[in-house]
Amino acid sequence: MTLSKLNKSIVTCRKCDRLVNFREKIAKEKRKQYLNEIYWGKPITGYGDKDAKLLMVGLAPAAHGGNRTGRVFTGDKSADFLFKCLYEAGFCNQPISINRNDGLVLKNLYLTTALKCVPPQDKPTSLELRTCFNFFNQEIKSLKKISTILALGKIGYDTCVNYYKQYYDIKNKNYNFGHGSYNILPDNKILIGSYHPSPRNVNTGRINKSKMVSLLKKVKKEL
Repeated sequence: MTLSKLNKSIVTCRKCDRLVNFREKIAKEKRKQYLNEIYWGKPITGYGDKDAKLLMVGLAPAAHGGNRTGRVFTGDKSADFLFKCLYEAGFCNQPISINRNDGLVLKNLYLTTALKCVPPQDKPTSLELRTCFNFFNQEIKSLKKISTILALGKIGYDTCVNYYKQYYDIKNKNYNFGHGSYNILPDNKILIGSYHPSPRNVNTGRINKSKMVSLLKKVKKEL
């Protein structure tokens, strides 16, 4: 399946009732500051350079970010922080990600999520993740030049590991998470961990621009 066909099938997916109901509920009720906007309210596809060597994986779209704008890490505070860092490290053409028509271009980077719909309280069920792994699997297979996966946050990292446990026999292998953690996956891709660029992590100092840019530049050098 080509990436374009895959993305069309992702956008029309209605397999998980709980996720469908939640994403559409948010799209109707909206946040006060976005009352005049039309929310996307559908599954979110990945986007970026189809020949990229780096795949960056978040857990799921944000309720009033991706679920509103139709693009992952777009239009929320996590995106504001992340794209300032990606721009400084040379992975994109501008330091902002506001909407799907903002002119953003990713360089040697494809950005996606393990779960394609926003989950209640940012907590997907194991069944929802396993259901969505079919899309994630096809996505990885379609991006034929990917050599490195950078997972944002421990939950996103664990989701990537669980995906590989589903498709490969690695049940007894430990993949420890940390900012900058480095593991070789069974298909010879490299899995690197990163603290999530959430406002909470940024405000508490767990992650800052210097730490994130330093990691991104290190990853870029090794690609």
